[in-house]
Amino acid sequence: MKQRLDYHQASPDALNALIALELAVLRLGLDPRLLQLVKLRASQINGCAYCVDIESDEARRVGEAPRRLFTLSLWRESTLFSAQERAALAWTEALTQLNNRAAINEARALMSAVFDEQQIENWALAIVAINCWNRVGIGFRKAIL
Repeated sequence: MKQRLDYHQASPDALNALIALELAVLRLGLDPRLLQLVKLRASQINGCAYCVDIESDEARRVGEAPRRLFTLSLWRESTLFSAQERAALAWTEALTQLNNRAAINEARALMSAVFDEQQIENWALAIVAINCWNRVGIGFRKAIL
């Protein structure tokens, strides 16, 4: 698949804003392993092969077990994920697939059981950021190198 456009050159100001959001997310104090699971799950849902490749590599770099990465898309059926991870993954799915308001409410309730309000907002911002990257990657056909 041929890349449509180099988005680094197409709109540098907008890209710099997106990079600033990503850097802000990295400073929120979120658990790095869980952050990678969240990024990877959103990228799987959105079908961004480029982002799945990057986030899988980064997850392994921060110590995530391959077994958990292999079962991530089936996290609901797996016993490998903690209550916090399950809540964050449900929140990720709900905020990535915005068409199910009941799922958003259910995921919010799960988040409230294991995270405080600021943490919930921080996870939401992390999910927003990866969804932006997914849309850029898909829209411009960012290729796996």
